[in-house]
Amino acid sequence: MTNEDAGGTWSGTDWDAVSATFDDEPDHGLRDPAVRGAWAARLRGWLPRAPADVLDLGCGTGSLSLLASEARHRVTGVDLSPRMVALARAKLAGRDAVFLVGDAAAPPVGEQRFDVVLVRHVLWALPDPGRVLRHWRGLLRPGGRLVLVEGVWGPPAPDGTTDGTERGVPVGIPADRLAGLLAPLAADVRVEPLSGDSALWGREVADERYAVVAVP
Repeated sequence: MTNEDAGGTWSGTDWDAVSATFDDEPDHGLRDPAVRGAWAARLRGWLPRAPADVLDLGCGTGSLSLLASEARHRVTGVDLSPRMVALARAKLAGRDAVFLVGDAAAPPVGEQRFDVVLVRHVLWALPDPGRVLRHWRGLLRPGGRLVLVEGVWGPPAPDGTTDGTERGVPVGIPADRLAGLLAPLAADVRVEPLSGDSALWGREVADERYAVVAVP
């Protein structure tokens, strides 16, 4: 989660408090073997051949980080919530993974560069996504890629979930807008629809969900 999440669109969410139940959502905790397998299969298609250095921004409790680690990648995770980071560290204890408390928009990684910047459901909440994308592109090694999972769905409930549109005006970032922001930054931009794959979410969904793989 980012500073903008805490003070902007998701101003009512205490991410440290949410951390205790965050993994209860099927696509957060990936506890269902079918959901876990669906995300693992997608990551295999999005990430390069292992071992690669993966920067997981807004990593939450580290569920995607764990899948990347199980696929033999080296992982650095960043999240604003100290409790989320503590859970991620416990989840990946003994693995080749490091977790840092910090803002996903400006991760505290110094001069380190990565083969993949992996971000799920974070960019949409940032006030200047174009600027953030330029910064993330600068964190890539030559030949690296951005893997961004985003969508358009209902506004967050007090527990931090963003499930459905019945709570009011949908929020998010449409795929065509994100592809347009990436066009000046990447030679290859591939959009992969995800709404139709119910195994990823643990249920059928009707809103727009997708991934973008962008290679500068």
